[in-house]
Amino acid sequence: MNTLHLDVVSAEESIFSGAARFVALPGETGELGILPGHTPLISRIRPGAVRIELADGSEEFVFVAGGFLEVQPEGVTVLADTAIRGHDLDEAKAEDARRRAEDALANRTAELDYAQAQAELVQAMAQLAALRRLRSRGRA
Repeated sequence: MNTLHLDVVSAEESIFSGAARFVALPGETGELGILPGHTPLISRIRPGAVRIELADGSEEFVFVAGGFLEVQPEGVTVLADTAIRGHDLDEAKAEDARRRAEDALANRTAELDYAQAQAELVQAMAQLAALRRLRSRGRA
């Protein structure tokens, strides 16, 4: 069976390290799919879900809040700003973060600056989308 070595890491911890058949993640310009033997590349990644098809055919999901992807012949590395295992995502926290960001955007006099509020809204919306995706697959 043809696999690639994948590492998903954040500043806090290593989230995943192991063999994978396929990796899909949100690249800066669209969804990226990485198979063994993929051409080397470096790309920014957007907030969203990283789908990992393991060597045994099962799947794992990791939410990333942006970062970088590096594909090399010896493996694939996802360097995430923040990474959360799919089963650790908290819908109530993500929904609360979305509401706070929307309030900050609506209230231009808030201490939180506009760009920060936009970034937090994008991240919260991506977390909620990742949760919906997990639910549709019966994983959350």
